[in-house]
Amino acid sequence: MITKEELLEYLLGNLQKPMTTDEIISALELDDGGHLKIMLAELEEKGQVIQNRKGRYGLPHKMNLAVGRIQGNPKGFAFLIPDDQKQQDVFIMNEDLNGAMHNDRVIVRLYRHLEDGRKREGQVIRILKRANEQVVGTYEESKNFGFVIPDDKRLGQDIFIPKNDSGGAGNGDKVVVEMLRWPEPRRSPEGRIIEVLGHKDDKGTDILSIVRKYQLPEKFPEKVMTDAENIPLSVSPGEYKKRRDLRDLPMVTVDGEDAKDLDDAVSLEILDNGNHYLGVHIADVGFYVQEGSLLDQEALKRATSVYLVDRVIPMLPPRLSNGICSLNANEDRLALSCFIEINENAEIVNHDICQSVIRVKERMTYTNVRKILEDQEPDLIKRYEAYVKIFEQMRTLCLLLRGKRLRRGAVDFDFPEAKVKLDEEGKPLEIVKRDRSIAEMIIEEFMIAANETVAEHYTWLEVPFLYRVHEKPGLDDVTELNDFLGAFGYFVKTNSRGEVSPRSYQQVVERAKGQPEERAVNMTMLRSMKHARYAPEALGHFGLAAKYYSHFTSPIRRYPDLAIHRVIREIIEQGAITPERLKKLTKLMAEYAEQSSLQERIAEDAERESVDLKKVEFMQDSIGQVFTGFISGVKSFGFFVELPNTVEGLVHVSSMNDDYYLYNEKNLMLIGEHTKKVYQIGDVVKVKVTRVLIDERNIDFELIPE
Repeated sequence: MITKEELLEYLLGNLQKPMTTDEIISALELDDGGHLKIMLAELEEKGQVIQNRKGRYGLPHKMNLAVGRIQGNPKGFAFLIPDDQKQQDVFIMNEDLNGAMHNDRVIVRLYRHLEDGRKREGQVIRILKRANEQVVGTYEESKNFGFVIPDDKRLGQDIFIPKNDSGGAGNGDKVVVEMLRWPEPRRSPEGRIIEVLGHKDDKGTDILSIVRKYQLPEKFPEKVMTDAENIPLSVSPGEYKKRRDLRDLPMVTVDGEDAKDLDDAVSLEILDNGNHYLGVHIADVGFYVQEGSLLDQEALKRATSVYLVDRVIPMLPPRLSNGICSLNANEDRLALSCFIEINENAEIVNHDICQSVIRVKERMTYTNVRKILEDQEPDLIKRYEAYVKIFEQMRTLCLLLRGKRLRRGAVDFDFPEAKVKLDEEGKPLEIVKRDRSIAEMIIEEFMIAANETVAEHYTWLEVPFLYRVHEKPGLDDVTELNDFLGAFGYFVKTNSRGEVSPRSYQQVVERAKGQPEERAVNMTMLRSMKHARYAPEALGHFGLAAKYYSHFTSPIRRYPDLAIHRVIREIIEQGAITPERLKKLTKLMAEYAEQSSLQERIAEDAERESVDLKKVEFMQDSIGQVFTGFISGVKSFGFFVELPNTVEGLVHVSSMNDDYYLYNEKNLMLIGEHTKKVYQIGDVVKVKVTRVLIDERNIDFELIPE
């Protein structure tokens, strides 16, 4: 009996024109037509094949169709983000959405082709899967009905609520709406309120709304918690005999002060030949979370831990993430260890991957390691006397590895991290800007080295695996980027085929370093790149200029790391994989990649929104105050100013009363019609906070004349 994967492979290679079900059955010489019809329906549901009006099945790319996800825009139009990463995005006008909403999976008929050199445009002809069964927003009531204004402005339309379906919500309440009717031409979507979260101004309602909006799980199911409770909190005696005993190594963890899920430890020795012998030791979570178990199913469903501004929504129950799987100091733990021998030229000359039992000697923080290495703080040097020399050797190795990575062309954006500190009521107290120090760089370089080593090792073994991939930017994105960079005299070089290398990006990063436009240039370059994702093939990592890359180092908080740990343990213990197991693992890796990539995007959006919300809320008490910042972006309607605390606001042209300002799009400037005064990216300006709109996440500034 043919499998769905084999059917799709056949269709991709042989379907020269649309075929009926009977024609496909005949071509494949099948007996069971019913089974084939089920598989075709499943492939059609995913948009991998399309059934036309005459009942024939064809391939989307041969029928002038594209399949993917809708990315809405508050102004009403949208883009199709194609499933095929190599395809260009498709612009869709509001009237061509045909009821599709943000994040829906759809089929689009293309109006324009790539050959004419213009952006592709299209029309939604079929909605494969709705994404917004539930929507979070603010309720506004009138006498006979109400509306919910979605928090996600990309949905583009308010939702009509019949009076009987208001669920007791009052004006200004944050609510969860279940969709009853999808939008149609000249008709709003309709829904009923299934949960009232509280008034939008009540304590905790803001972050709870984000949790509901992204459908983040607040609790673990009871059965999952029961399974977690049955896991012992100490290493079982039998494991000591099976594994390499590394408990005597001078091993440390280095994390943030408030980290509780410690999944990576490091050790370093200098060999007799002068080479560095780096050990990266990662919690063996896969030993406790068995493939297919309830714990595993829940972990895959979540696929990642989510770090909101006031809470962590973990991938695994705390008994594992903060307990037996966390590499707490002075406790025996199971690990997978990757040892890497590195010579003076930063070349990896040997490596070894093994199962181990470890015992972390010190729980270090980034702050303390920085103070030891950069500030030479006497008290800390005395307290950690046994490790000071090791930290110095780690710094030397870090700079060796980093130098090599930059020489091969890795793109190194240095964006300062901003953390919002909250009080017990959830109100923002301060925004702390944290720059990357040598301590963070040490761990970053060591983890990259381990991830690359593991990825290459298992690529050569040709076993099913999960890779972290980052494809090259598309030609259109590079062209748009160069239009922007040209205003500053920069240019990203391409080869004769229009392809770009990571080194050409890094050269611009280096040229812009220390210049007024540095942050704006880096942000625009970052946006021009494709989004990194997970894949079952080693497609390379553009940003790191790495041919092989996997995520191996964080199995407590990322499912792909957990998934490859199981493969690693299986290979170490059994040496080979049976054909049946190979087939199963290959299928699983494709599923893991898709789910992990999807959940990662959701987590990133939720995390960013929670921080942005509190940043705007923090500025509420600053109305009327004056700040100095720099212009981070220029548009026809005004310019954006970023303050030292990373908060960004808009100076609208309508508030600039000393002249009429004209937009110079080519050079990204606003120029006074009479005064000829110029405002451009990187300029330092003084601004006053005039308005803070928390619901819209907007801050308005007014320019203070020098």
